[in-house]
Amino acid sequence: MSTSPQTVPEHSLVLEKHEDGVATLTLNRPDKLNALNTDLAVAFNETLGRIGTDKSIHAVVLTGAGRAFCAGGDLAEIWQGRQANDIAGLEPLLRAGMQSVLKIRTMRQPVIAAINGAAAGAGMNIALAADVRFASEQAVFGQNFAKVGLFPDYGGTFFLPQLIGPAKAVEMFYTGDMIDANTALQMGLVNHVVPADELADQTQAFAKGIVHGPRVASRALKQVLFGTQRLELTKALEYEVEEQMKCFASEDCAEGLRAFFEKRKPHFQGK
Repeated sequence: MSTSPQTVPEHSLVLEKHEDGVATLTLNRPDKLNALNTDLAVAFNETLGRIGTDKSIHAVVLTGAGRAFCAGGDLAEIWQGRQANDIAGLEPLLRAGMQSVLKIRTMRQPVIAAINGAAAGAGMNIALAADVRFASEQAVFGQNFAKVGLFPDYGGTFFLPQLIGPAKAVEMFYTGDMIDANTALQMGLVNHVVPADELADQTQAFAKGIVHGPRVASRALKQVLFGTQRLELTKALEYEVEEQMKCFASEDCAEGLRAFFEKRKPHFQGK
């Protein structure tokens, strides 16, 4: 096993660091809080696909550059498409996300999310797809789709009820309100909450524990716990894409996005 770190150029949308059998993937749009535009979503999906087949990698850590993990979909790009009535233009972003969370959930390597800041919407759901979640004390979480008239995607409707139960999940979906890291811990959304300056070290230590542990057993355990859900998860993801496209075309979504950029409360009409 090589112990020398390997990296990719800093201008990449997804940064990579390979060391001691651990691949650390960093979403890299810090000026946009790592919000997912189509380019980032596609790059992330492609990176996961390549890492998943790399037999020198035995654990994967996901994190975000700067002060956020991932703020969800890039609302500027989404609003631009809605203004142009380009409803179909949203689908590549959704499909890339669908494939990404499928890869995270079913790839051979255990995946650990190091949630360094805001994890909202699709960004929260990427974290939920991971096997284990470490959160900084500064992390916040929210299913904020309702704020702009959109439907949960990136596997949220599948993962969240499993973790916290349907009643709490639907409350988060309906309100779109944010919660802090300690609340997330109490609800069972994350495994550990740690000081911000210890997040990277503690996450890496956990990942390296997997690398130096019984990897055959770890891989088998992941497949039993998560890999057998592939068909069910795929159906849920397809349903999310279908419903998200309908919501994106709605007047409520147009009003929600308009209100977001006008910094006012939306006036939804149920249309």
